[in-house]
Amino acid sequence: MAKVYHLVTFLFITLNFAFLNAKSVTPPPLPVLPLPSYSQLKWQQRELIMFLHFGVNTFSDSEWGTGKENPSIFNPTALDANQWVDAAIGGGVSLMILTAKHHDGFCLWPSKYTDHSVVQSPWKNGHGDVVKELVNAAKQRGVDVGLYLSPWDRHDRRYGRNKQYNEYYLAQLQELLHKYGDVKEIWFDGAKGTNAPNMSYYFSDWFSMVKELQSTINIFSDAGPDVRWVGNEKGFAGNTCWSTINRTSLSIGNDSVVGYLNTGDPRGTDWLPAECDVSIRPGWFWHKSESPKKLSQLLEIYYNSVGRNCLLLLNVPPNKKGLISDNDVQRLKDFKSAIDTIFSTNLAEKSLVKVSSQRGGPNSDFGPQNVLDSDHLWTYWAPSEDHKHHWIELTAKEKRLKFNVIRIQEAIGLGQRIGRHKIYVDRKLVASGSTVGYKKLHRLKNGVIEGYSVKIRITNSRGIPLISSVGLHFDSFWNPKQKSGQS
Repeated sequence: MAKVYHLVTFLFITLNFAFLNAKSVTPPPLPVLPLPSYSQLKWQQRELIMFLHFGVNTFSDSEWGTGKENPSIFNPTALDANQWVDAAIGGGVSLMILTAKHHDGFCLWPSKYTDHSVVQSPWKNGHGDVVKELVNAAKQRGVDVGLYLSPWDRHDRRYGRNKQYNEYYLAQLQELLHKYGDVKEIWFDGAKGTNAPNMSYYFSDWFSMVKELQSTINIFSDAGPDVRWVGNEKGFAGNTCWSTINRTSLSIGNDSVVGYLNTGDPRGTDWLPAECDVSIRPGWFWHKSESPKKLSQLLEIYYNSVGRNCLLLLNVPPNKKGLISDNDVQRLKDFKSAIDTIFSTNLAEKSLVKVSSQRGGPNSDFGPQNVLDSDHLWTYWAPSEDHKHHWIELTAKEKRLKFNVIRIQEAIGLGQRIGRHKIYVDRKLVASGSTVGYKKLHRLKNGVIEGYSVKIRITNSRGIPLISSVGLHFDSFWNPKQKSGQS
């Protein structure tokens, strides 16, 4: 009997100790709403995706087709979607968005609702399907696909008659989202010529249909609901760029809100991150007279898009043969190589890290070491809510650190928080900024700097700041004496 009593007592003490010990583990802080969805988080982590503008404009040497083009001009003699995918992978791209239909109304798939498509072209004797070829090539290589179906249609006679055209558009939308498997992003815009017929798009109906057919898709438009336009076609976000915004203040095709789209809103009730669209060439469609942007220009765009809490959508148009031109392919490779060279090494990885405070004390899961690990989303430093002044400091163990780029990332899974920050090197202010979000890149205006300590002060934040990653990098391609930089 005594043995049983001692055993029960031992078990009681052990379980009670375990219970008390479990209670001592500090939980994560409450999120600051709104929050991203799973699909939005996956989208943000891509950082760089590709647009493919291709169609009759490629053969008519124009940007906006008239809708009166004869389908017989569409005849790519060597179309190879595998080559497109190879180019994308060489550029570090994991999602490719194809213009299934542009403003001219010509469809790159054999839609049963119109003859103005590849069916009437000489390409493959009218039996071709560009959408299918891309989907098949991408699937084999593990690359995702997105589609653009232009709302403005300059060919179809139903355009301008609200009910009839919206039925037509929805029918084509269903075709694309039924027939071609998993689509990760669908692109809508409000582009329309000044002389276009009056037309009301039933965007709410379209969006509801999209979500019914593809539950994990992200819908892009000026007003989301998942991804918003950045407000220009230069690929530049605002110095301040919140992923939060009020959708009720937005409307598709409204030029008066482009500034609001560019910066977002710290008081926004909707998580609607910005996508920066820009072409690798001056035009969106391929033109023989044009060449790709210089590497320095692409890097400038990268710092002002991905480096400002956005995703970069880079257009790379196939040529008349149906191939991505060699100089574009090489520029993509050079671009990826440059980004890898700059960011593959974190010069701060062996630094000592000190912080103003730590949530839950020194033995909690929210310590400063989290900012130097490989997880840039779900491990993070969290300060104590009892402290008002928040900072994190990296100190070199031996020789001075030499760098010209400073990277900061927030744990956006719990909301975007930081509204203002300053960076000091050996107590000297070298950079300052507002928002951080998924990623903030400071390319230092004065070029390379050396120092023993780098301190980041958070001077304004929605709740306590949660920093998931900090990096110091050396950009050998950056020479501020040749061109002024963006901080």
